[in-house]
Amino acid sequence: MKTILRLSILVFVAGLLAMTAAKPTRVIFFGDSITQAGVNPGGYIDRLKKTMPADQYELIGAGIGGNKIYDLFLRMDEDVLAKQPDVVVIWVGVNDVWHKATSGTGTDPDKFIKFYNAVVKKLQAANIKVVLCTPAAIGEKTDMTNQQDGDLNQYSKFIRDIAQTQNLPLVDLRKAFLDYDLKNNPENKDRGVLTTDRVHLNDAGNQFVADQMQKVLMVSK
Repeated sequence: MKTILRLSILVFVAGLLAMTAAKPTRVIFFGDSITQAGVNPGGYIDRLKKTMPADQYELIGAGIGGNKIYDLFLRMDEDVLAKQPDVVVIWVGVNDVWHKATSGTGTDPDKFIKFYNAVVKKLQAANIKVVLCTPAAIGEKTDMTNQQDGDLNQYSKFIRDIAQTQNLPLVDLRKAFLDYDLKNNPENKDRGVLTTDRVHLNDAGNQFVADQMQKVLMVSK
């Protein structure tokens, strides 16, 4: 009887351990309208769900249109921490730059760096792995005549510096987009290569971003 009881307990414990081991890595993509659209059919998150093993990864979008870095900081408790992710991918910065020209409500460099570091620090305090992304594009011209190229390069460098200082994985979408456009945009078009409107992703852009993300996520688990 005791032997049977011990065996039952061992089987039960082994089952619990198996369930724990089988729990997929929960990844939250934290960002703006590009990420909000990423969960739609054909979006970059939707494409990742089809290529990354579902038994190993649970992918969740947490993007809201118009968000800047301080918006992410203000909503991270409810939209990210409450969901207890294992990994958070931060992709923000376009609106921090773009809105300076469109509405005068962008984010100054010093505030961008402070809020970005605050977001990273709070996630790390919850033992969450953090993956950083540079903002990809506000215009696809390859001769550096897009209006926001200077600021976008500057803010991308801020993120690269944070990634290097904190030893964090980086998806350098800014560099990847520039390299891609140099090879695939001979007419120097401002849109239509990877974006629909200079910022948001078309089909090729969604696949390109999914590919760039997957390279880093598969080694950042």
